[in-house]
Amino acid sequence: QEQFAESGGGLVHPGGSLRLSCATTDTISRVYAVGWFRQAPGKQRELVGTINKNGVTNYADSVKGRFTISRDNAQKTIYLQMNSLVPEDTAVYYCNTDVFGQRRFPWGRGAQVTVSS
Repeated sequence: QEQFAESGGGLVHPGGSLRLSCATTDTISRVYAVGWFRQAPGKQRELVGTINKNGVTNYADSVKGRFTISRDNAQKTIYLQMNSLVPEDTAVYYCNTDVFGQRRFPWGRGAQVTVSS
């Protein structure tokens, strides 16, 4: 069973917005903290932000004030709202539980986000 299915990526102009969705399993949505990660071409995967099972969030300095993570446990989905996008946000975005020392599940296919004029 696929644990994560990311969607909502696309091409957006600088200053634009996108909302990514991460559909997951019932267990993950109820029990685990979840992180959003991104990997730009030629770079290592980096953590963008996290949300714990109670909805408390933390963000990397590079996205703080622009990105917002939320979760809907009933829908088994974690969201990443991205505003004021810049070209440096171009990457493939993934979600996973590999935060706070939790186990890591297999990575999904990710969602490609391209910010370009």
